[in-house]
Amino acid sequence: MGNVFSGSEIVEVGIQIEKNGRDFYREAAGCSGDEAYRKAFKYLMEAEEKHIETFTGILSSVKKYEPPESYPGEYFAYMKALADEHIFTKDNAGCEMGKKASSGAEAIDMGMDFEKDSIKFYEGMKKVVPEKDHGLLDALIKEEREHLKELGELKQLLKEGG
Repeated sequence: MGNVFSGSEIVEVGIQIEKNGRDFYREAAGCSGDEAYRKAFKYLMEAEEKHIETFTGILSSVKKYEPPESYPGEYFAYMKALADEHIFTKDNAGCEMGKKASSGAEAIDMGMDFEKDSIKFYEGMKKVVPEKDHGLLDALIKEEREHLKELGELKQLLKEGG
């Protein structure tokens, strides 16, 4: 298939994933009856905001890629179709998933799954971006791994009653 996406497109998808993650944690915080989980979700929502800022900074440092198209919008339509396979790239996915969490513990588990899916998504995208953009994807992966680690620590802390 060759190089289909540039690093800038992947970062843009990453920003959408983070926005939906932020919305997920906002919804989970609003629905949680447990104060410890509510605080945890607020923290996670703020962490997603920081990721959005980080990804936006990364995006501003890369050059936009303008691919050749057979018709206007072809490339964007293809990219959107591929990205839509990732749950957190869909508009309002975060809010919708937040409403489905039946407990704070379930929401944390869902958040961990989303972070893992994001890591897999970015790792898979390394196959379709130019090699010069692999460093950008590595930066995104590093951010997601750190968030996954934080979620794991938070889950353990809440399980222990802290």
